[in-house]
Amino acid sequence: MITTLIIVFCAGYLLIALEHKIGINKSAVALLMCGALWAIFGLAGHDPQTGTQLSGQLSSTCEILVYLIGAMTIVDLIDTHGGFNVITSRIRTRDKRKLLWLLTLITFFMSAVLDNMTTAIIMIMLLRRIVGDRRERWIFAGLIVVAANSGGAWSPIGDVTTIMLWMRGNVTAGPLMYGLLLPALVSVAVPTALAARYINRNETTAEKPDGASTAAPLPQGVDTRMSRTILATGVGGLLFVPLFKELTGLPPYMGMIIALGANWLLTEILYDRKRDMEESIQNRVSKVVKHIDMPTILFFLGILLAVGALQSAGILTDMAGWFDRHLHEPYAIAGLIGILSSVVDNVPLVAACMGMYPVTDAATAAASADPAFMQAFVADGLFWHLLSYCAGVGGSLLIIGSAAGVVAMGLEKIDFGWYLRKITPLALAGYLAGMLAVWLQHLIGW
Repeated sequence: MITTLIIVFCAGYLLIALEHKIGINKSAVALLMCGALWAIFGLAGHDPQTGTQLSGQLSSTCEILVYLIGAMTIVDLIDTHGGFNVITSRIRTRDKRKLLWLLTLITFFMSAVLDNMTTAIIMIMLLRRIVGDRRERWIFAGLIVVAANSGGAWSPIGDVTTIMLWMRGNVTAGPLMYGLLLPALVSVAVPTALAARYINRNETTAEKPDGASTAAPLPQGVDTRMSRTILATGVGGLLFVPLFKELTGLPPYMGMIIALGANWLLTEILYDRKRDMEESIQNRVSKVVKHIDMPTILFFLGILLAVGALQSAGILTDMAGWFDRHLHEPYAIAGLIGILSSVVDNVPLVAACMGMYPVTDAATAAASADPAFMQAFVADGLFWHLLSYCAGVGGSLLIIGSAAGVVAMGLEKIDFGWYLRKITPLALAGYLAGMLAVWLQHLIGW
C-alpha cells in the first residue's frame, strides 16, 4: 500500500509540475490524486478510523480555504474599485534605476498584505505604462516576481504557506514578522542591486504623456473618494485578522469572516446611496465573489487532502526520520525545501513538512535525545521561520516556481531560458544572502 500511495502521489505531482506542457489544469489532477490516495488508503489499509482521519484532515483544510476565499474576495473588491490607484498614481520618477528600486520595494510591502499573484498583476500592468522597451521590462518584471515572493514570506497573511503555518500554530504573527523582515528584505535588496547593472542610466521611454498618471482609470460610476474608502476598509480588514486572533484566541478564518462581512455591509450601504447607477456598474460583493479563482481553491483542497492521506498513512513520519538521519540540520532541510519549491508548488511541500514535523513543546524538546535539534521545531522555532522564508523566496529561483512567476511569464511572454540566465542567479544570490541573515540573527539571539 505504501509503495502504491507514493507512486500515485509522485505521478500526480509530476502532472501538476507539467501543467503548462500537457495542458491539463493542476486542479483536476490534484482532486483526482486526492480521491485516489484516500481510496487506496481506505481499501488497502483496513483501518476503521480512516473516515475519522479524513474528517479531521478535511476540517483543518477547510479552515484554510474559508480564509483564502475571504481574502481573495476582499482583494478583488479593492481592485474592482480601483483602490490600488492610490499607490500606483504616485509613481512619477523616470530614472530607470530609481524606478527599479521603487517598484521592488512597493511590491515587497504590497505582497505582505495581498497575495503575491495579485501584487504581481498590479505591478506588471503598471510597469507597462512606464517602461517601453520590452527586454528592459523583462528585467523589471523578474525583480517584481522576486519581490512579490519575498514580501509574502515575512507576513502571516502574505502567502498561502505562511497562512497555513500561522493558522496551524507553527508560527505567530509578531515573532514571524520580527524574525523574517530583515532576511526577506535582504533577499530583495541583493538581486535588485545586482540587476541595476543591466539597466542603463537613461530615462524611461514611457508609454504615457509626461506628467500623466500611471494609474488605470477608475470604473464607471466609482469616484476617487469611494475608491479610497474601499481600499482603507479592505486593507484594514486584512490587518484586523491577526489582531483578532491575538485578542480572542479564535482561529484566523473567523476574523476573516468578520472582515469580509464588514466590507460587504459597507459596499451595500455605498451602493444603496447611488440608486441611479446602472446595475452593470454596481460592483457589489455579491458580484465580485463570482470572480473568485475557484480552480485555485479546489487545487488547495485536493493537494492538502492528498498530503493528509500520506500523513495518515505514516509516510511523512518516515520521511522526517530519513531527513533526521541524513541531514539533521534545520538549515539543510529548509534550504532543500526552498530549492524544491522552485520546481514544484510550495503549498504541498510546506504541508508535507507540517505533517513530517509536528510542533514540539519546549519541555519535550529539552527532554529529547537531541535537544538542540528539537528546539528548532517548537512554535516559532528556527525551523518554522526558515521554512516560511525558504518556501516563499525559493519560488523565485525559476519563473515557474510561483504564482507570481507564472503570471509574469503569461503577461510579458518571458522566456523560461532568459529568466534562468538573467534572473535565477540574482534570485539565488538573494536567497542565500537571506539565509545568511537568518543565521546571523539566530547567532546573536535576535
